[in-house]
Amino acid sequence: MHYTTLITADALHQNLDQADWVIVDCRFSLADASAGASAYRRGHLPNARYADLNKDLSSAVKSYTGRHPLPDAETFSRKLGEWGIGNNTQVIAYDDADGAFAARLWWLLRWVGLTRVAVLDGGLPYWKKQGLPLTTHLPQPKTTHYRSYQDNSLWLSALDVQNHLAQKTIKLLDARTAVRYRGEQEPIDPIAGHVPGALNYPMQCNLDAQHLFLPASKLKKQFQQLIDTTPSEQIVHMCGSGVTACHNLLAMEHAGLIGSKLYAGSWSEWITNKNREVARN
Repeated sequence: MHYTTLITADALHQNLDQADWVIVDCRFSLADASAGASAYRRGHLPNARYADLNKDLSSAVKSYTGRHPLPDAETFSRKLGEWGIGNNTQVIAYDDADGAFAARLWWLLRWVGLTRVAVLDGGLPYWKKQGLPLTTHLPQPKTTHYRSYQDNSLWLSALDVQNHLAQKTIKLLDARTAVRYRGEQEPIDPIAGHVPGALNYPMQCNLDAQHLFLPASKLKKQFQQLIDTTPSEQIVHMCGSGVTACHNLLAMEHAGLIGSKLYAGSWSEWITNKNREVARN
């Protein structure tokens, strides 16, 4: 059985000894870039590798990019090989932030052609709550070769978004909290607001009180209430920097709404060009 969206803690625990499975710890803090790696060293899932959002899952920031530009595909593929991930590996990603950072790795792997990737539902907090094992042992992966088959149709540039919005051929969903979307608060980026025409769907809407993903049927109903009759292939997700947007994309895929896309640069890229309009409220 291959997992392509979510995996439960119990299912992962039962498969910890699978030779062709690789677990990746994606913990990160926007407030302290070193916190995730430090937490990983203090304890992680058995045999898990560590992926740093800034160093491994993004490329260098430039004046015209958002805060987390997509990594170079070949550089990223070499890193996958260093982690022991090949083209037939089952990858499981987890974090301690409701899947926000793990979903970024999930999407990146799909971008370079690997579909056998899932996010651990509930992440590390739920794993610990179930009393499942942790370790401080650092794995020594056997290096392999990952051959990239990148699919750049899965994401849009700022110009793509502008053109499609003008042509009314996409619906843009913003995964940020409502107060950030409305421009009432902006703790990270220098300009507050949202892309004109974007709809707000905070990623927290995907989760229940235990911070587990809602059932697929409920997720499907929620998204359909928002997107109405728009085909899922015409839905584009964004957020502050293209990270938490992947959470909504993951939720749609899990709900059977296949083929939505990512505005990779998201809000932090949008505002680098003063000619792009900004909406508030």
